[in-house]
Amino acid sequence: MLDKSPSAPAVNVPNDLAAHWMPFTANRAFKKAPRLLAGAKDMHYITVDGRKIIDAASGMWCTNAGHGRTQISSAIARQAETLDYAPPFQFGIPQAFELASRIADLAPAGLDHVFFCNSGSEAADTALKIALAYHQINGQGTRTRLIGRVRGYHGVGFGGTSVGGIGNNRKMFGTLLAGVDHLPATYDREKQAFSKGEPDYGANFADELENLVNLHGASTIAAVIVEPMAGSTGVLPAPKGYLKRLREITQKHGILLIFDEVITGYGRLGYAFAAERYGVLPDLLTFAKGITNGAAPMGGVIVRDTIHDAFMSGPEHMVEFTHGYTYSAHPIACAAGLATLDIYRDEKLFERALGLEPKFADAVMTLKGLPNVVDIRTVGLTAGIDLASRPDAVGQRGYDAMTNAFHDNDMMLRIAGDTLALTPPLIISEDQIGEIVDKVGKVIRAVA
Repeated sequence: MLDKSPSAPAVNVPNDLAAHWMPFTANRAFKKAPRLLAGAKDMHYITVDGRKIIDAASGMWCTNAGHGRTQISSAIARQAETLDYAPPFQFGIPQAFELASRIADLAPAGLDHVFFCNSGSEAADTALKIALAYHQINGQGTRTRLIGRVRGYHGVGFGGTSVGGIGNNRKMFGTLLAGVDHLPATYDREKQAFSKGEPDYGANFADELENLVNLHGASTIAAVIVEPMAGSTGVLPAPKGYLKRLREITQKHGILLIFDEVITGYGRLGYAFAAERYGVLPDLLTFAKGITNGAAPMGGVIVRDTIHDAFMSGPEHMVEFTHGYTYSAHPIACAAGLATLDIYRDEKLFERALGLEPKFADAVMTLKGLPNVVDIRTVGLTAGIDLASRPDAVGQRGYDAMTNAFHDNDMMLRIAGDTLALTPPLIISEDQIGEIVDKVGKVIRAVA
């Protein structure tokens, strides 16, 4: 029987929680019943009262190689002692060039250049700016319109929020950027419910881009940005053929295609990048999260050689692209990234995820039929479980599931409204898959 008796706190717990305004958090509810973490190792977090919490969320889609990897922390420590900071404008460090080369080697052929930033939000805004600037220098300055997708998530910058399509993330910020439109979401529960992997139905959703072209004119559209799997909205895998159809339409009309792979990059779908899984070459590809296993902030954009080379003109002493961040290619983040890529390679974690995918899908699908479960979707080592919303309190059942999982079932999971998202580290064992599914079943019954 699980011993839930408290042990000595692992860290000093502050008496006053008021000063910290937490991001994307129900602050008032949290501070009444805090979920405080003090440590982490492998597949588990450790709470301040010493409980082990199995991580069914990879932190926030970040820790693909599990927690407490000493290879990464040691690399960070060595780098901090040797070179703590170097300006990324007009100066460079060897580690940044090495890391960029290794990332480009992992990416599909043709995506050969890496522009570093510090988060998925910055990566999305950077990719959008590259797209706009590319058309400007190519003599197509009328191409300023950006196309996102309903239920898409591209971070919290003004660009990413504008092309994003999650209503609650947008509605309190007014009009955001002008000249933005959205493709429809790729989800139709009636025709896709309880799908393993890419649903058979839905490639036709890409055809809506032709209608947007007819509405706005191809000469006004700079780029389309989509996630190969819409993760933050509750795990919506791309339908079979959808991404290839979107690629065909964008190429036909001279529109750049951006894949936001902040979540899908670095093994989540069994490949270095989802672009490889789907055999589609985008023009730009964003990444973050898994590049450092969550151990240091880092993001970036991988750019096709033809786009990069278009900027390399004019006097050689002039800045080609007037964009960047104080902490782009930060030495400590680069050290973490290089160590993380070593782990992915040496432990074959991408291949491991691909091999575990059918077992994970079968296990999660056993939850079908539990109270209020209206759909389950799986792809890679990811699953979304939709619970029926309470008519008077949309999102309450999902929130209650998250808190029940933490306080009563020693598990961390992510929620998107009333959807439970399971995104465990790629080091998960088959026994731990069973443990997580068993705990999720208990949670679902508890909030019925």
